[in-house]
Amino acid sequence: MIPAPSRRTLLTAVHVPAGVLGLGQGAAAPVVALAARELGASVPVAGLVVALGALGLLLADLPAGAVVARWGERTAIAASGVVGAAGVTLSLLAPDVLWLAVGVLVTGAAGAVWGLARMTYLAAAVPPQARARVMSTMTAAMRVGFFVGPFLGGAVVLSLGPRGGFVVELVAVLVATVLMVRVPDLAVPPSAPGSRVVTVARANAALLASLGTGVALLGLARAARTAVVPLWAEHIGLGPAAASLAWGVANAVDVAASYPAGALMDRVGRRVVTVPAMGVLALGFCVLPLTGSPATFLAATVLLGLGNGMTNGSVMTLGADVAPASARAEFLASWRLLHDAGALAGPALVALVAAVAPLAAAGAVLAVGATAAGWTLWRTVPRYVPSRADRCRDVVTSAPTGSVPTGSVPTGGVPTTTDLTNGTVP
Repeated sequence: MIPAPSRRTLLTAVHVPAGVLGLGQGAAAPVVALAARELGASVPVAGLVVALGALGLLLADLPAGAVVARWGERTAIAASGVVGAAGVTLSLLAPDVLWLAVGVLVTGAAGAVWGLARMTYLAAAVPPQARARVMSTMTAAMRVGFFVGPFLGGAVVLSLGPRGGFVVELVAVLVATVLMVRVPDLAVPPSAPGSRVVTVARANAALLASLGTGVALLGLARAARTAVVPLWAEHIGLGPAAASLAWGVANAVDVAASYPAGALMDRVGRRVVTVPAMGVLALGFCVLPLTGSPATFLAATVLLGLGNGMTNGSVMTLGADVAPASARAEFLASWRLLHDAGALAGPALVALVAAVAPLAAAGAVLAVGATAAGWTLWRTVPRYVPSRADRCRDVVTSAPTGSVPTGSVPTGGVPTTTDLTNGTVP
């Protein structure tokens, strides 16, 4: 049994680094497109450069599993910090758009390794009955940093020009890496490297196809929110200041909902929180196209923020719950790939629908997607038995890889032995 990390370790080696990294990402996010334009890129090309960060994350998800399995969490974190710093430096000093694009892509890829390493550590070290709170708190810390980042980056941009945001991101990557490598080594040997990523994915194909589909749809709905909300604000004629204010209030609700949602998941189960959260998102997507004033737009945006906040940390928690102990990194690599693919598809779906139909139709399509996510999670997340939560680790990790049938995923605490063996979902 791996000793649970102390609160101090979680604060200094997990939560604070997450906030610092989020701050750097928030500072750099607004300046990527501006830097591309400064280097002569057209508006479409600048948008493509921005998208390369998410593409780098997606492409590196599976290789990250092999890296963490071979090297272990601490070494993988250190290596990804070096690679991430190199990517940000390249973006900062890029002489043309091509090199800027490479820098953004490399930075995104480094983020995949960093994220998987910390997720693997927490999956192994945090007891299941506290897992959702830790995961949601870490996500909330990162969101707070991302919210504050543009303000700090803006101050640096005034002094250094559009690329000043990259300076903030570079410092943040280095600081976060130094803090995160202080995570204690896990008291388990790293799993076998290389092709095991694919082997583990095949062994858990049924699980990834069932609960993993719900996670992918969840990622789609959450990411689509960031695209459809500003587009609808412009559609109804809201100015940038009003739209930004509404977005800021929604993000505050998002962060405020994180810890209570995590605590509730630990107390009564993952399904009790994740399924209603998707219902809230679906309702928000339905209501958004009906808004036409600043007040109604704010209400719909806050509703979407609440639904999003209720899911903070849920993807990591569910993945940690079902990951086989003998191949956590490899399994979680595939798990993250599914979520990140959904997240990448979300804004693309909004753009596709808006290209062939009125923008309001995008809200309806996304509501259907969020409802489908909720239905899938309801079907694949089994019941929770709080009184036996302290035995969850033994039940989950003792199940052979790939032995959990579709419809009986051991998330949300501890399912009964019957749930694990015959797929019964009460």
